[in-house]
Amino acid sequence: MTDAPITLGIDVGGTSVKIAALRGRSIQWLAKGQYHLPNSQQILGAVTEAVAGRAQDVAAVGLCVPGVLDETRQRVEYSANVPGLHGLELRELAAAAAGAEVGDRVRIVNDTLATAVDVYVSRRCAGRLLVLALGTGVGASVLDDGVPLKVDGDSPGHIGQIDVAVAGEKVVAPDGGAGGLEGYVGAAALRKQYGSGPVAPKLRIDDPPMQALVRAIRICHALYRPNHIVLAGGLGIRLGPLMTDLRDEIEYQLTSLARPGWTFSTGDTDHHAACGAARIAGNPEILNGALRDQAS
Repeated sequence: MTDAPITLGIDVGGTSVKIAALRGRSIQWLAKGQYHLPNSQQILGAVTEAVAGRAQDVAAVGLCVPGVLDETRQRVEYSANVPGLHGLELRELAAAAAGAEVGDRVRIVNDTLATAVDVYVSRRCAGRLLVLALGTGVGASVLDDGVPLKVDGDSPGHIGQIDVAVAGEKVVAPDGGAGGLEGYVGAAALRKQYGSGPVAPKLRIDDPPMQALVRAIRICHALYRPNHIVLAGGLGIRLGPLMTDLRDEIEYQLTSLARPGWTFSTGDTDHHAACGAARIAGNPEILNGALRDQAS
């Protein structure tokens, strides 16, 4: 793989941008740039700072951003969690990272789909994989032996907006929906309830956010019947201490549609989406069935 070109993955989130550089399947380096309530210039600056001149001879760039893209997939029309992206030319972000005009070598992908791709490849998953990305917002991706299940755009549906209302804890999610999952486990909701600083150590299984998550996963068992469920994102990968309790709650009188032997785990890194975006940029056919070969 020494002669393989470098592909760059950029993951723009609510509080940081993550960068991953891959040569073939091998990670060359990872980087992260922080910001707070960013505008477009701060986002561009964070990308440039994170790369810091390390991106040499980039063959392609994969870029994942939260929000609704325009018809050309060149700009973000709406992003509830990262308003600084509104109107930003996405190829500017790619050029800021690659240090040159990258033209048609930019691939725009959904951030949770990119996360699922990296999890699938790195773990050599078989069967149906459901990834729930818990971070600034909530996203989901479903892969059937590597092939994405698409219901709306690149996603299998908007899991963050499903009504999982917990008795005695009424919430309204950022999209305006009563009982929406993001109203319980989205970053803004968790900060409001638990204050600043790391949230995961403060969570208990009986807390409304975890009960809402349990209900959402139970619904996902009926909708998608996954073989594997992985919690990713900034919050998801830090829920390890609660995974046994979460599984116990999920399994209690769980629908018989749930697949026997389903697995339940957390992601490994904050850079899953960036790595997945780089993988997709390096092989655009990865989402048309070629992903099976990547995991073999």
